[in-house]
Amino acid sequence: MEFTDGFVSNENQENHKSALESADQFSVSPLRISPKSLSLPKSPRSPSVSKSPRSPSVPKSPRAPSVPKSPRSPSVPKSPRSPRVHGKGSLLKHERHSHSPIDGRPKKGGSGGKGTWGGLLDIDDNYFVDPNDPNYDSSEECEHSNARKSTGDFEEYKKKAIIIVQEYFATDDIASTSDELRELGKPGYSYYFVKKLVSMAMDRHDKEKEMAAALLSALYADVINPPQVYKGFSKLVKSADDLIVDIPDTVDVLALFLARAVVDDILPPAFLTKEMVSLPEDSKGVEVLKRAEKGYLSAPLHADFIERRWGGSKNKTVEDVKARISNLLIEYVVSGDKKEACRCINDLKVPFFHHEIVKRALIMAMERRQAEGRLLDLLKEAAEDGLINSSQISKGFGRMIDTVDDLSLDIPNARAIFQSLISKAASEGWLCASSLKSLSLEPEKQALDVSAARIFKMKAQSIIQEYFLSGDILEVNSCLEAENRTCSAELNAIFVKKLITLAMDRKNREKEMASVLLSSLNFPADDFVNGFVMLIESADDTALDNPVVVEDLAMFLARAEVDEVLAPQHLEEIGSQCLGPESIGSKVLQMARSLLKARLSGERILRCWGGGGSSKPGYAVEDVKDKIGKLLEEFESGGDIREACRCIKELGMPFFHHEVVKKALVTTMERKNEILWGLLEECFGSGLITMNQMSKGFGRVAESLDDLALDVPDAKKQFTHYVERAKLSGWLDSSF
Repeated sequence: MEFTDGFVSNENQENHKSALESADQFSVSPLRISPKSLSLPKSPRSPSVSKSPRSPSVPKSPRAPSVPKSPRSPSVPKSPRSPRVHGKGSLLKHERHSHSPIDGRPKKGGSGGKGTWGGLLDIDDNYFVDPNDPNYDSSEECEHSNARKSTGDFEEYKKKAIIIVQEYFATDDIASTSDELRELGKPGYSYYFVKKLVSMAMDRHDKEKEMAAALLSALYADVINPPQVYKGFSKLVKSADDLIVDIPDTVDVLALFLARAVVDDILPPAFLTKEMVSLPEDSKGVEVLKRAEKGYLSAPLHADFIERRWGGSKNKTVEDVKARISNLLIEYVVSGDKKEACRCINDLKVPFFHHEIVKRALIMAMERRQAEGRLLDLLKEAAEDGLINSSQISKGFGRMIDTVDDLSLDIPNARAIFQSLISKAASEGWLCASSLKSLSLEPEKQALDVSAARIFKMKAQSIIQEYFLSGDILEVNSCLEAENRTCSAELNAIFVKKLITLAMDRKNREKEMASVLLSSLNFPADDFVNGFVMLIESADDTALDNPVVVEDLAMFLARAEVDEVLAPQHLEEIGSQCLGPESIGSKVLQMARSLLKARLSGERILRCWGGGGSSKPGYAVEDVKDKIGKLLEEFESGGDIREACRCIKELGMPFFHHEVVKKALVTTMERKNEILWGLLEECFGSGLITMNQMSKGFGRVAESLDDLALDVPDAKKQFTHYVERAKLSGWLDSSF
């Protein structure tokens, strides 16, 4: 059994062959030994390999059944596969490489072939790092454990976040929810909470939507970092295509959430443009972003509308808000802490009701003169910081002008004090005095020059006669401005008397034109009152030429109230100046009141002279209602709010605007869509629809609630909700 000259003896070959044949077919495949390795003269272990005494006891390789080939011919000096022998001249005891000449590796370096171990980086679910492995690396085990731990943490966070959202919707407790999120930790996953909160609210009622928006505003920057809020909304927009499968109105609802986030300053406006670039043009996410930008954020007074779209200011009544305003002003006067006062104003979340803050602060400044400077400083800072906008400032001062006479009963020289407050605010630049109604200090009336009055009467008669021919109201206004440059109240009253006197001697067309002109004149209400008083005082003389003067004057008076030229209390003022109960003036007032008390008085008085005014034929009531219904329907389907206001104004029926209020409110309750509510806000804010018409409209809805409940089961509940909102917005008196 000696190796000589690179050849194997016959005896050794026979022993080697018998060892191979006696091997267990399930044992490790025998190593293939090249002649070259057997020719090593100094290898004492080579005979043990040839006999392979232990191979039958190691059943580890399923590839053993392959038939091993006999060693190559001894005449071959070298084997091309000899490099597969491992070690430095010795063979490993448990070497796993096959003795078969066939290479078990898949072709072209692939992986996953039959009988192979897979790719270099392929691992299965049972993979683990063996610390006894010679190639063991502790960092590898750390990476894999961190990955598994991170996945587990996120899954746990998702489950707890859903529970927190569900509990919040059940309890409406922002403080408790905030504490639970802090305890949960993991601020890096907060974006998922934002996404889950909004997506769950989208599939619920308006109450939950409002709760979600309020919670996000409360948690922003305090519990949830701004980048996490941004990321959460980004993921919501990208998942719009999936959300719409379960929530059909995803585009509108998610767009409103985005707009609300922008209004609440928890999302930058640039979010819309940045996200739009990263989305496919045909995705629902793009529709959401466009709807938010063009449908909500571009509309006038969009902030107020968006804040109240889902109810806003929930669980607040007008009285509650007023009480909180009084308390914060009292605390500010005592402490002088402007930052704290501004924070309290911001926490009220009623930007549309800030005029009440202005009004109460002014009243307190007039009652407590020592606190005047401090209160004016607060209003100035709130105005400069944009906390109270200029519109609310002007509205607050305007409400004070209307009530300053009542304040005079409790505050001596209230008018003079208030005039000084206006001057200070205007001089400091945070009040536009030109936007306010005039506040006179009631100077002594100067006697009107008789000759000037006579000349004006002649010119007024010429202006009126020309108007009856042309129907040009703008020309009348320009002529009056030229003739009455001093805006004399006496001359205005003379014009009113002359207009009605000339109209009573003419046909119904001219009477209708006179009423339309009265509603278009920019005279103070007192001038109209004085004009009607002069008419009633001269009614006895007028009756000599016009036997039906009582009926005509009563109809003009009633029409003036319907057109809101005069207020109901003005009739009482006119009646107080009548001479006696049997005078013509008393009869005129009595008939005017009976006309106004009749059922559907507005429509009847409208048509008494043909309606429509000027040279145009009058509208029938049904035609007007049809026009109102069509313009509301057109606006609801995506029209322009300015165009809708223009159409309402062109109807030329300010006394019939309560029908607009009624139809808009009923449609809002039926369809649960507050787009028309936004139109009412714009109309009231611009003065197109007055408080009187708002009250009439709401009153007519209240009368028809029983019938409406047949189609809208929760009509009474909705109506109560909208009445509270209207009171907060100043549309309705608190006594409604």
